[in-house]
Amino acid sequence: MNLFVQSLTFFRILAAPILFILVAYFNFYGAALILFILASSSDYWDGYLARKYNLESELGAVLDPIADKILVTFLILALAIDLSSIFIGFAGGLILVREFWVGALRDINAGEGNKEATRVTQLAKIKTTIQFITFACFLFGLFLNHALLLFISNFFLFLALIVTLQTGLSYTIATFKR
Repeated sequence: MNLFVQSLTFFRILAAPILFILVAYFNFYGAALILFILASSSDYWDGYLARKYNLESELGAVLDPIADKILVTFLILALAIDLSSIFIGFAGGLILVREFWVGALRDINAGEGNKEATRVTQLAKIKTTIQFITFACFLFGLFLNHALLLFISNFFLFLALIVTLQTGLSYTIATFKR
C-alpha cells in the first residue's frame, strides 16, 4: 500500500511535463484537462490514504509538496505561453517565488529544529485547492474555447495569488518570530 501511495505522488511529477506538452505544443486541452484532474486528485488521495492507513513517511512529507509545486510550475508556464498572457506570467511568477521562498524557509527550519513554523496549514491546503481549481478552469475554458470562462479564470488566479502570498507571509512570520 505504501508503494501505491508514493506512486500517486510520482504520478503528479510525471504528469507535469506531459501536461506542458499537451497544452503548449499540441493544444490538446481536453486530454490535458483529464490528465490534470487525475493528477490533482492524486494529491488528495495520497494524503488521505497515507493518513488512513498510517503510511505517512518523511519521504512522503517532502515529496508531496514538491510534486504539487512541479505540477503548478509546468501549468503556469504552459498557460502563460499558450495564452501569451503577461498576467498569468507575472502572477505565476509571484506564486513560484513564494513556493521557492517557503522551500527555503523549510530548509532553514529543518536545520534549526523549528519544523513546526512551516508545517502545512489548513490555509495552505486551501491555497493548493484554489490553484488546482484555477488551472482546471483555464484548461476547461481552453477546451471549450470560451473567452468568458478564461476571463473568470484570471479572477481565480488573482485569488490564488492572494492566498498564496498570505500563506508565504504567515510562514515567514512564524520562522522569524523567535
